[in-house]
This record gives sequence, C-alpha cells and structure tokens, in this order.
Amino acid sequence: MSDHSINSIKAAIDFAGKNDAVMVDLKFLDFLGTWQHLTIPVERLDKDLFEEGMGFDGSSLRGWQPIHASDMQVRPDPSTARMDPFTRHRTVSFVCNVFDPITGKPYSRDPRYIAQKAEQYLEQTGIADTAYFGPEAEFFIFDDIRYELRSNSSFYRIDSVEGAWNTGSDEGPNLGYKHAHKGGYFPVPPHDSQADLRTEMALTLQEAGIPVDVHHHEVASGGQGEIGIRFDTLVTMADKLQWFKYIVKNVARRHGKTVTFMPKPIHGDNGSGMHCHISLWNGDNPLFAGEQYAGLSEMALHFMAGILHHAPSLIAFTNPTTNSFKRLVPGFEAPVKLAYSSRNRSAAIRIPTYASSPAARRLEFRTPDPSANGYLAFAALLMAGLDGIQRQLDPGDPLDKDIYNLPPEQLAEVPSAPANLEQALQCLAEDHEYLLQGDVFTEDVIETWIDYKLENDIEPTRLQPTPLEFSLYFDI
Repeated sequence: MSDHSINSIKAAIDFAGKNDAVMVDLKFLDFLGTWQHLTIPVERLDKDLFEEGMGFDGSSLRGWQPIHASDMQVRPDPSTARMDPFTRHRTVSFVCNVFDPITGKPYSRDPRYIAQKAEQYLEQTGIADTAYFGPEAEFFIFDDIRYELRSNSSFYRIDSVEGAWNTGSDEGPNLGYKHAHKGGYFPVPPHDSQADLRTEMALTLQEAGIPVDVHHHEVASGGQGEIGIRFDTLVTMADKLQWFKYIVKNVARRHGKTVTFMPKPIHGDNGSGMHCHISLWNGDNPLFAGEQYAGLSEMALHFMAGILHHAPSLIAFTNPTTNSFKRLVPGFEAPVKLAYSSRNRSAAIRIPTYASSPAARRLEFRTPDPSANGYLAFAALLMAGLDGIQRQLDPGDPLDKDIYNLPPEQLAEVPSAPANLEQALQCLAEDHEYLLQGDVFTEDVIETWIDYKLENDIEPTRLQPTPLEFSLYFDI
C-alpha cells in the first residue's frame, strides 16, 4: 500500500528507493482530463526534477498550446507517489502539474491547477477550509467492442456474455444467466459473473492506497458495475478518480475484457452516472449538518441552491459529451429535473438518509457522468455552491415525489437540464461569472472549453450520418 505520509521531495525519493523502483512514471492531464505520461529511469529522480521539471511538447495535446508555443513542463507532486500496479518493471508513479517554462508559472489550462485554485479560493472565502467529494463512477465491462467510421459506412457492436441480447446465441454452450435490460442490480453469481473481477479491481485500488467502500453489479444488462471509493478532498479525490479509471481498465484488460466509462453505450438500458457526494467542513466540524430540511444546515441549503441555479452551465463540465445526453432522458434513473429531495433518486440533488450522524450530512448531485474531467467538474461544483452561499440563494421547496411520474402540468413547472451538449455550452457561455471568482477558472479556459467542444464534439455529430438515420430515412 502507498505511503500517504509523503510530504516532501526527500520522502518521495526515499519512497522510490524503499520500493526498489527502477523507473519513474510522470502522469499529467490533457485539457479534457485524460492521463498522459512520460517514463524516465529512476536515476533521474532528484530534487531538480521536482523543482525545475521536465520538458515536453504540448502542441499535440487536446485543447493546449499551439505549435509556435509548444514547449511545456511537468513537475511531479511528491505527495502523489504510488507504485504502479501494472508495469512489468517496478515503477514509481507521480501525478504532475504542468508549468509554462518561459514564465515558470503553472499553466492556466492545466485542470489540476484549476482544481488547486478552487481549494485555495474556498479557504480565502472563510466559509470552510475543506470540501469533500465522493464520486460514484459507474462503468461497463465488455467482452468485445468494435466500431468503425468511414465516409461510406459506420457501425458499433458491443458484446458481453451477460448481455440480454445473447439469450439465443450459440456460445458453445450458452449457460444462460443473462441480465434483462434494467435487471442487473445486486444479483449473486452466477448471474453476477464479474464479482471476482470487481474484487480484484477493489483489492488493486486498496493496494494503491485508495480505500474501497463497496462493489456491486449495477442496473444495466451487459456488465455494468460500480466500485465505491472513500470520499476525500477535492484535488486528492480528482487524483484518485484518475487512478480509479486507470486501475479498473487495466485489471479488466489483464483478463481479456475491456471497460468503458462512456455514459450511454447501450440503447434502451441504464447509462453510467457519476453521482457526486459533497460536503464542507471546518476542521472536524461538518458544516452541512443542521436543523433544516433533512437535517441540513442553512449553509447546505444555500450551497444546494447554487448548484441548482447554475446547473445548466455546470452540466457543460459534469456531462461534457454528446453521449452524456443520451443518458439524461426520463425513464432510466438519470435525473433531468433540477430539483432536490431527501432519499429521492429522481431528483437532481438527493440528501442521503442512510445515517443520522452530523458527519454523514452531505448532498448528492446525481446528474454528472464519468466522462467528466474530475478536476474541472469538482472545481465547478464547488464554485457554484460557494456562489449560492455568498449570495444566500434559496433552493425553493423540496420535491418529495416520483418526478418521473408527475402529471405533465406539474412536470413542466420543474426546471430541466439542458437537452443536449450544445445547449449546455450555450448556458456556460452565458453564465460563468461565478467560475471566474478568485481567478479559479479564466475566460481563456471557458472559451477554449466551449470552442473545443463545438469543433470536436458538436460539429462531427452534425455532419456524420448514422445507422439510425438510414433506418429512418433511406426508403423515404
């Protein structure tokens, strides 16, 4: 298990030595939140590496520097030292921050730097000293995935031994135990054929110093699962989310399977969400516990109001793909109505009631999905909630009903999430002043995010014919 008492350059170097590391892996993020890495011999792990960094070409990374200003620099964070569980040769891994080598300052589009600034801003406000986040990143484990995009053809084909579509397949032999659509929640083996695989994922997470709370099969057919990891502070949790995805994918690959965090890979079944549990603390004092609705404090209600008020623009970060909005539709447990309620999973914000302890008081924002860049999503959620506290926003009355089955006239009165990514980006363009406070996000970051998504997500989906369109329109 990793030593999380590492708090200095010397301790990080000693950690590598004690674990007989022969290589050093430097992991850093592109703008969208995907890990990149450089690997160097352990002999290069010295004080200069941490303080002066290592250069790389940033021009080929999504959303980053143009080629005429492509020199960038990574500096490892010594507190993030972990032994990589998948490399053949013993490798110590660090999460890095990105710097501009000319100015020597952190790079403004580095998502980790934005998240760090959000934590600093929280302290500057005097509202709290710590924000805790607990994301629940659901995923699918598939046995096969094929897709192709050409000028004259396109297709995708998913397969899973658990898939409802395989009840009649010749599997030599077919042993049954397929999950019906929406029928995968909490079954025991042999229906849950992935229990041991998820256990291996959980044990690998724990060996990497990431505590696990629970794992189980999720609702959808075709191998949907969830592994719950313990909440942590904003930046540390975003680091852990990167490790979570890395470990889950690599354990699956070790067994000849593949994992996707794509929000909606299977039509007609539940998609994968990333419900985010959030609370604010001062030292050992939980600030969201009180005497208001569902045991919440006034501060928690204002924080919740900030998220609901800014949700249409927040969703550009928490649900950042065109596929995200194929999940955000009624009927599949993905909340599209911007309301709050105790215990109620049809509301965008749920107040969990499993425990009555003040320390357990938190909000669960259920709209996000695991395609999100955790650093940007968590930072944006914190900034929205702080804006709600600072402006004393009112969340209105709770909606303690099954929102999915409200009469149409009542449903129309409840605000909705944007219907697609383009709408969410437009909302972000119109409502982002709250993100600029404390220079946490910048106008450049907002503009680059919107422009990148319009050019690389919206425009291609507009231009490419789909198999569904041929089914609908070929014979007109």
